[in-house]
Amino acid sequence: MRPVRVTAAITALVGTMLLPGAADAAVAPASGVMAKAHTAGRVKVAEASVQYSWPGVSFEGRFRGTGVGIVLNDSDNDYDVEVDGTTVATLVTPGRTTYWVNGLTPGVHRVRLVKRTESPWATSAFGGFVAAPGGAILHKPPARHRQIEFIGDSFTVGYGNRSGSRDCTNDQLHRTTDANLSFGALTARRLNADYQINAFSGLGMVRNYNGSNPQVDYRTYYDRALLAVDGDVWQNPGTWRPQLVVVGLGINDFSTAINPGEQWTPDTLVAAYRTAYHAFLDKLRAQYGPRTTIVVSATYLSNTTVYAELAEQIVQERNDNGDNRIRYWYYSNAGLDYMGCHWHPSAHDHQIIADRLGDFIATLPLRW
Repeated sequence: MRPVRVTAAITALVGTMLLPGAADAAVAPASGVMAKAHTAGRVKVAEASVQYSWPGVSFEGRFRGTGVGIVLNDSDNDYDVEVDGTTVATLVTPGRTTYWVNGLTPGVHRVRLVKRTESPWATSAFGGFVAAPGGAILHKPPARHRQIEFIGDSFTVGYGNRSGSRDCTNDQLHRTTDANLSFGALTARRLNADYQINAFSGLGMVRNYNGSNPQVDYRTYYDRALLAVDGDVWQNPGTWRPQLVVVGLGINDFSTAINPGEQWTPDTLVAAYRTAYHAFLDKLRAQYGPRTTIVVSATYLSNTTVYAELAEQIVQERNDNGDNRIRYWYYSNAGLDYMGCHWHPSAHDHQIIADRLGDFIATLPLRW
């Protein structure tokens, strides 16, 4: 069996062109932005834009005409631009600009912008879709009835999944991380579900990768829309009520040995993890209600079986206390090549994991 090494990361084209002076294009107020663009992601409405931080946040719109502009302010992240279900461009750290897709067949089209990369230190801004001359931005597409929230770490992000090499510089890692090809995004699209990827590389439930940054953990950030803003709290507009939540936290807690000087012993780490996980599940249950199915997931680690065993025990304890809508799901390393950056799952692996997760979801008592 190959060892799995986990590292932190806190650290068809149709007439596309960038028009001169496009950065100065008029943008609608933020309330207008959200009237014309659908998102299920955690966003914060600003004066004339929508701000966000989590990976995989996407915006979808409809327009009539032969072209569409996408107003962005983001010098840190990469994006896919899709028109009518086909990726027509990848924007690499586009900065403050309006990116145009032109030369389309006259008619009604759909456009989707999706954030591929992870940069929790940065706040991104989307200023809406704008129509090419003679066209119009139409009312936003309706929300999908199915909703799935994915909570996790680098495996959930899609860390370096496009790399094809385990050795990556920081820039290579950033360029090859693609949340749009993560197992969560793939699973949700197959189910025609809206989704959130609330994942943060390198963080654990109580202990981060190799004991780093002990003053924070994943729970420090979960409630935020803007990850780099201390005390920020995402305001659920009331439309986010996922029928399914998939939680994968524990790789960073247990994949590395406890270092001298850390606060933990093996026993106290297990006890703290169990207590924190139960509290986090209490939080999710209170947040989303008794009908939401919560999946506690675990996967293979080369150095220990504690993660998987403990996750399964936590689920059993919840079930014994009467909550049968919390389920345990384990995915093994069988068939995975771990050719992403730093021995992370590759895009090939994410397809396999998505297949396995889809099969598991089919067994759940979901009402959707």
